[in-house]
Amino acid sequence: MTVVRWLARGMREVPEADDWLSPAEVARLSTLRFAKRRSELRLARWTAKHLIARTLALGTDREALALIEIRPAPTGAPRAFHAGAPAALAVSMTDRADWAVCAAGPAGLALGCDLELVEPRTDAFVRDWFTARERDVVFGAEPGEARHVLANLIWSAKESALKVLQTGLRRDTRSVEVELGGSAGTAGWAGLRVRVQEGTVFPGWWRRYGDFLLTCVADAGHRPPECVEEPPSLATAVPSHTWFTEL
Repeated sequence: MTVVRWLARGMREVPEADDWLSPAEVARLSTLRFAKRRSELRLARWTAKHLIARTLALGTDREALALIEIRPAPTGAPRAFHAGAPAALAVSMTDRADWAVCAAGPAGLALGCDLELVEPRTDAFVRDWFTARERDVVFGAEPGEARHVLANLIWSAKESALKVLQTGLRRDTRSVEVELGGSAGTAGWAGLRVRVQEGTVFPGWWRRYGDFLLTCVADAGHRPPECVEEPPSLATAVPSHTWFTEL
C-alpha cells in the first residue's frame, strides 16, 4: 500500500537568513506585505525542504536546501522541484500556530494534509460550513472538549480533501462529507473517509498531538502516515503566534 511520510517543524527553528530559499522563493517573499504571510511561507518551505531532502536522500545544508524549490501549480497546489527539475514526489503543506507539517507521497498521488488546533468553534460555524450529518456528529457530542475536537477534526479533514481536489476553499465545504472511522487519535492514527459530492471517496487518517489535530487524505489507499523522525516534534509542540512581535 502507498506510503506517505511527514515532518513537522516549528517557527523557532527557521533561520533568520534567506540563503536556504531559491531566488524565486526570495522574490515571492519580497512581494508579501504582511508579516504573518512571510513567516508562514518561510516556515512551510523550511519544513517541506527538510522532508523532501530526507525522502530523496539529499543534503540538508543551506546550499543544498536552496536547490529544492516549492512552486505553485496553476491551481495553487504545491509542486516540488530539485535543481530546476520536477521532483518525483507529491507534497502537501499546512501550518498553524507557528508549526508546519509537510506530507509527501509518490508522484501521481493526490495528497492533502491539514493541521488545526483544538479550539472553540461556534455553533454558527458548524451550521454554515458542515453537512447535516456532520452537524449531527458535532452537536451529538458533549459541549466542551469533545465537541471542540470533533468540530476541528471534521474541518481539518475537509481542508485536506479540498487540497486533494486542488480547489481549497474556492469549493463549497459542504460538497465534501467527513466520516470518522475511530477515536484512537490520542494513542495513534485513526481512519476516516471523505465522500465527495460527485461520488468519489477519499481515504484518510487523523491523529491528535497535544493541542494539535493532524489529518491526511489522498485519492488512493495509504498506510497511516509515517513521520521521518521519532518522536515527532509535533508531539511536544506548543502553539504560539510569534508573528505578532513582527508587526
